[in-house]
Amino acid sequence: MLGSFHGKSKAKKVKRASAVEKLQEGEEVTDTTGKKWKLMKLLSQSWTELIYEVSHPNAKESNHVLKLGANDGRVFNEQNFLQRAAKPASVEKWIKQNKMDFLGIPSCVGFGRHADSYRFLIFPSMGQSLQSIIEEENKLLSEKVVLQLACRILDALEYLHSNEYVHTDINAENVYIKPGQKSQVYLVGYCHAFRYCPGGQHVEYREHSRMPHEGAIEFISLDAHKGLGPSRRSDLQSLGYCMLHWHTGVLPWAELTEPEQVATQKQRFLGDVPALLHLCFGKNKVSTAFQSYLTSVMALHYAEQPNYSALKSGLSDALLLLGGSVEEPLAL
Repeated sequence: MLGSFHGKSKAKKVKRASAVEKLQEGEEVTDTTGKKWKLMKLLSQSWTELIYEVSHPNAKESNHVLKLGANDGRVFNEQNFLQRAAKPASVEKWIKQNKMDFLGIPSCVGFGRHADSYRFLIFPSMGQSLQSIIEEENKLLSEKVVLQLACRILDALEYLHSNEYVHTDINAENVYIKPGQKSQVYLVGYCHAFRYCPGGQHVEYREHSRMPHEGAIEFISLDAHKGLGPSRRSDLQSLGYCMLHWHTGVLPWAELTEPEQVATQKQRFLGDVPALLHLCFGKNKVSTAFQSYLTSVMALHYAEQPNYSALKSGLSDALLLLGGSVEEPLAL
């Protein structure tokens, strides 16, 4: 029997940007190509952005979503990333080259500004956030489901990293799941995306070169806590923290509120993966797949290129032993 999440499972963030005021449902916005989009329903909101279900004014169905943020906020960073590194043609080319059945990179179909105060992005509907599913079900995810999620997210990360970017803010609010005949897991939320390797040149290791503690405090990497430019290992370590939390409901620093305290705990366990696993799994048997993955990613150097195929093989092999596969629908 799966346990339940204790306390608040929503990711804590250091609040820096001002709150975004809601727009009225029924209001229309116009993207840069002149297309109009009608706000149908507010789906979710955070301190810095709002997500609406939208449709064309005369359409009967609404199968798109709009992300709305302040004109001078983080949505502009996401727009830059999408235009530079996530063009639909580039994603399709990658899928064909790597003989993939699916790649969870969102496709932006429109963007624009509204009323001088707002900037927005339009995406086809990608289903439901993993965070909202966790809150509705209020139970931990099975090892099988977590391994499926991790494999799909690793595919997305390999694409991002090959295109000079890192995500930097992996958590359940930025993972979307679309129901269907196969598992469709999208990695979204590129407001903190960072170009770690511009022109093929990896950024230098410099602490405090960026704002420290950016992103969801429980899950960001130690690099992000230190204000380093995040690198490939940063994303892979964040994914490891998410896997542990989704499956066990435990992280040693989950109840801490001060970012510096969280960073201290992460530093402590960085070199002691067995202790981290023992604390998270408690009396339950530790997953060998989790242990292998975490041991590998916690040992990565700052500018080291990860062995994505080895990481994915470890997770997918364990998934097969559990009677599952990456492609089959998620049993949530």
